[in-house]
Amino acid sequence: QVQLVESGGGSVQAGGSLRLSCVASKRTASTPCMGWFRQAPGKERAGVAVITSRGFTYYDESVKGRFSISQDNSKNMLYLQMNSLKPEDTAMYYCAADRCPGVTAVLSQSAYNYWGQGTQVTVSS
Repeated sequence: QVQLVESGGGSVQAGGSLRLSCVASKRTASTPCMGWFRQAPGKERAGVAVITSRGFTYYDESVKGRFSISQDNSKNMLYLQMNSLKPEDTAMYYCAADRCPGVTAVLSQSAYNYWGQGTQVTVSS
């Protein structure tokens, strides 16, 4: 079992930045993929960015060029640097981990079984 705990959410104005962090209780061969997902009110949870244990990254088109995912494997830490934030980025952000699915499903929330409790990000215009 892997426990994930997110932190770093908050309220910012449009154009601002936030850095989310996620600490994993362990990183094993069964959880080579870790990523960030978000869920806005009334919407389904959707993939934002995923990184493999080898450092390959995948981003949703809506955040490319603005968000950057990174990891520190020595500390079992996952990060999401969010720049140029927009009101439409407002959501609960979740950290997730599991075996890596195929590339077409890497940003699909259904492919991940380990989840954190989430951290709220609110961007005001």
